[in-house]
Amino acid sequence: MTFFEELQWRGLIKDVAGADIADKLNNEKITFYWGTDPTADSLHLGHYSSLVTAKRLAKYGHHPILLCGGATGLIGDPRPTAEREIITKEQLNKNLLGIKKQVTEIFDGKAEVVNNYDWFKGYEYTDVLRDVGKYITVNYMLDKDIIKRRLETGITFAEFAYMIIQGYDFLWLYQNKNCIMQVEGSDQWGNITTGIDLIKKKLGKDAYAFTMPLVVDKYGNKFGKSEGNALWLDEEKTSSYELYQYLINVDDEMVIDYLKIFTFLSVDEIKELEKKHKEHPELREAHKALAREVIVDLHGEESYNEAIKISEALFSGDIKSFTSKDIEVAFKGLKPFTISEDLNIVDLLVNSSVCSSKREAREFVSNGSITLNGEKVTSLDYVLSKDKCIDSKYIVIRRGKKKYFIGIYE
Repeated sequence: MTFFEELQWRGLIKDVAGADIADKLNNEKITFYWGTDPTADSLHLGHYSSLVTAKRLAKYGHHPILLCGGATGLIGDPRPTAEREIITKEQLNKNLLGIKKQVTEIFDGKAEVVNNYDWFKGYEYTDVLRDVGKYITVNYMLDKDIIKRRLETGITFAEFAYMIIQGYDFLWLYQNKNCIMQVEGSDQWGNITTGIDLIKKKLGKDAYAFTMPLVVDKYGNKFGKSEGNALWLDEEKTSSYELYQYLINVDDEMVIDYLKIFTFLSVDEIKELEKKHKEHPELREAHKALAREVIVDLHGEESYNEAIKISEALFSGDIKSFTSKDIEVAFKGLKPFTISEDLNIVDLLVNSSVCSSKREAREFVSNGSITLNGEKVTSLDYVLSKDKCIDSKYIVIRRGKKKYFIGIYE
């Protein structure tokens, strides 16, 4: 299997520009780029398929350029439904720094990171019209799918002109960085071909590109979305534990596809996991491999082991070894209740809304259904004091097998 054939096997090739692109990727060492606009100070899991693909090309010997759109980010790539919210230059610059740091870490400092604002900041409007706009017809722009979809609801000129800026990015990188290929998600195909056409018309040379299919779950929802929220690559925004929980629970019928897309496991290793997954899906070996590979690549072995520790402790109910940080990570989504004085177990359960009445509280305690910080409480005389809290601060109440409540002793 050639390198290009492996990319196809992994499901990473959708649209292709350049008849001899396979030969270029298989036999030459080329410079390529992938770009993103700094709409936030972190990339999210939806970006990760592109980052992994870029890293895969880099491992094969190709030179990656990661373009952070300081210029394009001021406008915003047209969306299918409505115009993007304009962010301030101050916020955009903050986002740029965050993404640059993130990309540098993911690529171990081996990726070149550029900002298209550097070549647009001194480019006068009339020069853009003359040097770029002269080569792109309105008819050509109107024929792009994203533009067609917005014509009925309306599209601003700024959004309309976005493809001209991105097209010029490719031209500039081609001329100044010998970058002959663009690699993006399939939603960028119209912008990519604008750049290829511009290079052909202005320089008389061929450029190359391929796009990756949008990664979705079995229902067509974007990969990396959890209850409407993005799963960020920044560990401070989305912990390794949260990533682990998402990845260990992806759809069974999609997990092998995700292993192909998101990991550097070999073809043989993935085929072996696929065999095990079909024979014993309940062992979730494919899911565990996916979580391990992604988290270690993003955050390192230590963070992965911490995620495993928290997950196993919660599954068994044994959280006696938890630190304050572990609690904050594991129960990030729970709103804590506060305690300001020592309380009898029955009053504690009622005041914290764990139980609806003192009668119900007594029943749960007597039945052995209540644990505090991993210890089962069966005595109705039990009194919670500050010294019994984790780090003299947190109390974790579990009712039954899975219902958790978090308290803070103030």
